[in-house]
Amino acid sequence: MNVELFIARKIYFSKEGDRRVSPPAVRIATAGIALGLAVMILAVVIIIGFKKEVRNKVIGFGAHIQLSNFDNNTSYETVPIAVSDTLLDELRSRPGIRHVERFATKYGILKTESDFQGIVFKGIDSDFDWTFFRKHLKEGELFTIDPGKASADSCVIISRYLAEQLGLETGDSFLGYFLQQGVRARRFHITGIYETGFVDYDKLYVIGDMKQVRRLNGWDSDEVSGLELQVDRYDRLDEITEALYFEMADRHDRKGNTYYVRSIKDMNPMIFSWLEILDMNVAVILILMLAVAGFTMISGLLIIILERTQMIGILKALGQNNRSIRKVFLYVSFFLIGKGMFWGNVIGISLSLVQHYFHLFRLDPSVYYLDAVPIELSAYILLLINLGTAIASVCIMLAPSHLITKIHPARSIRFE
Repeated sequence: MNVELFIARKIYFSKEGDRRVSPPAVRIATAGIALGLAVMILAVVIIIGFKKEVRNKVIGFGAHIQLSNFDNNTSYETVPIAVSDTLLDELRSRPGIRHVERFATKYGILKTESDFQGIVFKGIDSDFDWTFFRKHLKEGELFTIDPGKASADSCVIISRYLAEQLGLETGDSFLGYFLQQGVRARRFHITGIYETGFVDYDKLYVIGDMKQVRRLNGWDSDEVSGLELQVDRYDRLDEITEALYFEMADRHDRKGNTYYVRSIKDMNPMIFSWLEILDMNVAVILILMLAVAGFTMISGLLIIILERTQMIGILKALGQNNRSIRKVFLYVSFFLIGKGMFWGNVIGISLSLVQHYFHLFRLDPSVYYLDAVPIELSAYILLLINLGTAIASVCIMLAPSHLITKIHPARSIRFE
């Protein structure tokens, strides 16, 4: 029989008259750890969700890794590379690479009878992964590219931002003007309208057939602006990019062009640096919440010890050592921590699920790139938060339990 646990259960669950042994201050301590844990859960799942959503939107427009011409700068007017089937097969069979697709970009002006807007025309091929745009398609449908036919190469999808700015709808046509040895015009037909909430990109990209860019630039059938590569695991992005960079640095296409490999982090350093800073915010919140919960728990345990001073003196007089008595009150602390963590999980998970499914808290997409507070809830995250909170709380409780060693039996038995 565990004597310390038996005594702790009696202390925690017993009643003295109509008054529970745990006074209001102890209930406040339990509430403190519950609210602290709830805030920690919300902070972590919101920050992780925010980072994931913003990161996925940036990746949706540019993939994880881009392989292009070494002579290219940051402009969307690119120097082409010639891509062979051998290179494509080699990249697709490479461990860690999930998908490879070709693309071509070109600056242009989208014009209607009443207005115009500068855009980037992103040409894609039949190997394009539509998952991202299918998720964010609001009206119409996606178009299909047939490499052997040119009948649908005028089809495009545009963002809702562009559609509203220029008064366009699904099924409408517009003229696109491109500078290539003079101004060239192309007529495009809108099959679908997408909206990602990432306004910086929504107002820029028009997605269409890559054959349009090839004809405008006079490129050969195997020439593209570059290749977009998607990796299986984001946490291996830097590793795969570095290995691919050194492997491709000494290779050239059939025209002698050198390949250049960049990750999405290299192409958007400001966005990803901003996302990394958010981790510091989470760390500060976790430390503050643990500190607040810890101080309230210390206060609660001290009150319990003071209430039970006579009992401690009697136990010592009967031969119970300090270590054994400290274990009794640490068990009491476990009960308080467990109750607080239970309600903390209930509150935190409930609020997370409500926000995830009903989007009660909205955001301004022009500022935050999202229209609602995102939630990324997983059992692994919850387990880590709860485990860390439990360990930290128990360690904090060791300090006030040391007060028991200072209690003298003779004096404590007379303590009122």
